[in-house]
Formats: sequence, C-alpha cells, structure tokens
Amino acid sequence: MRKILPLNCDTLVALPPVTADGVALFGKNSDRYPMECQRLVLVPGAAYPEGARVSCQYIDIPQVRRTARVLGSQPEWLWGFEHGVNEYGVAIGNEMIATREPVASVGLLGMDLVRLGLERARRASEAIEVIIALIEAHGQGGSGQPDVDWPYHNSFLACDPDSAWVLEASGRHWAARSVSDLANISNHPSIGTDWDRIGPDVATFAADQGWWADRGARLNFAEAYRDVENFSPKISENRHRRGSELLQEARGRITNATIRAILRDHYESGTLYRPGCSPEDGNYFSLCMHVGSLMGTTASMIVRLSRGEGLPVAWAALGCPCTSAYLPYYLEGELPEAVSRGGKDPSPDSLWWSFRELLARVESNPEELGPPVRAYWDAFEAEVDERALQVEARVADLRARGDLAGAAGMLTDFMDSNVRALAEGLKTLESMAAAVG
Repeated sequence: MRKILPLNCDTLVALPPVTADGVALFGKNSDRYPMECQRLVLVPGAAYPEGARVSCQYIDIPQVRRTARVLGSQPEWLWGFEHGVNEYGVAIGNEMIATREPVASVGLLGMDLVRLGLERARRASEAIEVIIALIEAHGQGGSGQPDVDWPYHNSFLACDPDSAWVLEASGRHWAARSVSDLANISNHPSIGTDWDRIGPDVATFAADQGWWADRGARLNFAEAYRDVENFSPKISENRHRRGSELLQEARGRITNATIRAILRDHYESGTLYRPGCSPEDGNYFSLCMHVGSLMGTTASMIVRLSRGEGLPVAWAALGCPCTSAYLPYYLEGELPEAVSRGGKDPSPDSLWWSFRELLARVESNPEELGPPVRAYWDAFEAEVDERALQVEARVADLRARGDLAGAAGMLTDFMDSNVRALAEGLKTLESMAAAVG
C-alpha cells in the first residue's frame, strides 16, 4: 500500500456579490512542516528574449516574453510559491490532493505552477489556462518536501476582482469549474459532475482504470479520481466543511476580518488554540493547523482584489496566523527586507523564525499565553488597519496627480514602519512569555 504523508492547506474566495463592500477577497493558509521557514518574496516583472528558458524546481521549461510583478509566499528551499498575487490583480493558491493516479518522479510542483500562473496571467481564467497548458505539456512531479521523496497532485484556486476558478489535476488529467460567489478548497478533489471544463481524456482514462463504470454518464471527477484508501477523509473533510460553513454564515457581510477569523479558526475555540483533541477526531485537523512536529500552518495571506483602485493589497501573516499579525503589503512599493529573511536554520534576524519561537511558547502554555498574545496582535492590527486607510487615501491622490514614484515611496515607507513595529511587538511578547514561563 502506498502511504501518503499528510500535508495540508486551505484556500478560499469570496466574490463581490457576497462581500460587504463589493470587493473580491482571497485567502489561504499554507500548512507544511512546522520548522520550514516561509518568507515573502517580491519578484519584479521582466522581459525575456525569444527562446529563453526558466529553471523551475526540477525541470527547465520555455520562458514567456514578459512576466508580471508578483508578491508570493515562498518556502525557503523552493523556487515556486504557496500562494501570491500579481500586479494585474490575480491571486492563486494551491492544495495537495490525493488521487488514485501515480505521480511522476519529475515534473512541475504545485508551487511552480502557482508562480508560473501569477507571472503569466492577467485574469483568473487565463491563470487556469496557463496552468492547464503547463500540466498537459510537462506533468506534475517531483517531491514537495526537501527531506522526503514525496510527489503529489494539486488543486488550485485562482481569482481576480470579478471571477474565480477551481482547477483540480491528477497527473495530466484535470477538471475545472467557475465560481459564482463563494468557494473553498482543501486536500481532496471536490469537483463532482459540476465541472465547466474537463481534460480531453479524463473520463476515458478513469473508465479504462475501472474507476468509472458508466462511460455514458457525465463524469464525477472527485468520485472517480479521489484516493480515500491512502489518504484519510478525516484529514481534510472537516476543514473543508468548516470553511464552507463559516463563509456561508457571513454571506453578504464578508470582510477582511471575516477571512482572518476563518484562517485562524480552531473549531469551537475560535481563534484560540487549545490542545487535547484526539488524532482520530476529524477536528484534530483545523483550518489553523497545529499537529505537533508533523505539520502546521507556516504562512497565511489575504488579498483584496478591487477594480480600478491601484494594485491589489495583500495582508500576510508570517507563521501561524493565530499567534501572528496580518500586515498589508503593496506591489507598488519595495518589500521590507526583514520579511524576506529566513533559511533552513533558526536565525535571530528572521521575523519568520521569531514568530516560530513565539508559537512554540504559546503551544506549550496555551491557556495562559494564548489570550494575551491574541489580544496584543488584535489591537496592533486595528491600529495598522486604521493607518492603512489614511495612507491608501493619500496614495490614491498621488496616483491621480500622476506621481507614481511618490505613491510607491509612500507605500514602501508605510510597509517599513509596520514591519519595524511588528518586530518591536515580538520583543514585547517574547518578554511577556518568558516571564509567564
């Protein structure tokens, strides 16, 4: 029997019909090994000569003539991104999914495909086209972990200010469906017979493998391809259901705060982590993930995708969002160096590693440390959010007067000041945690 190691994520989107202010919101938690640093990276757009190639994680592929400016969240050893957003207002996140089909030992990683989609697309539908073409040409493959030979299949959620698509891929086989208003994906195929597009041989291949008996019926992609023998439904189904329920409960009133709360959710305890649930309980795997040394949420991002109001805004939390703070980051400015630092080993100059240390302290004493840490960051986020509205208003005025350099400079200064305050906040909380013990 092929044993699949659990590696989880959750991605969600709320489109203008159901958000409070008519602006699309995208969110994702990246769940990987807890000690794997994940930093923020800003990749400038670039032009390339005809015939150029790009080196992805394991293979080289043809490069396009021009790539977009992209802000992404990058595990320290990878070329690709877990999630991100580009200058055209396209956001993409991926999920590991388990299917019955073997995974190639060499190919494109899901993280490669996220970055390539962001660099090459101006709309969500175009991002899906880009990823489909790359999957069909090069396949999925290669290990998604640095120390374990473990390749896996992927699903993707791509959105822009007006639309979103879900794409699920098993090897080079795929199905895709458009999103009307709300969607969330987790670590299992979820597209049934509701697909809008499907690969040319997906149904035939499933029937030939004995996975789909009725060749004349519309294929149920999830039913035919999903692997429940090697990947327990407990790992992802409760999280997927929980995310969907929380989105539906807030339908018509969804804000950035709504998405933050969902990404910080631990079921009945809400945004506060409390241990004690058995691994046999489906609630053991929460949206904000804490599974000891095996797995945890290592990065989180929320993206506001508005029409015609400058470049998108990405709120990113370094590390686990329940003990971290979301700060706004702008593609128009330059990213603070401190959020891009971090490698394989702990480092005092890396904010990601500092948040990792704070998380370890909270997990060791959640009842005493969890509430004050969350209260501190809640107040901090509220102050930053208020300043962001003021700064963004001034930036909009600079843009209207054609001073794009001044707008970018103001956003760079704002991000720098926020990150400095974040670092000071970490010091305050580390001192408090040390005193509590």
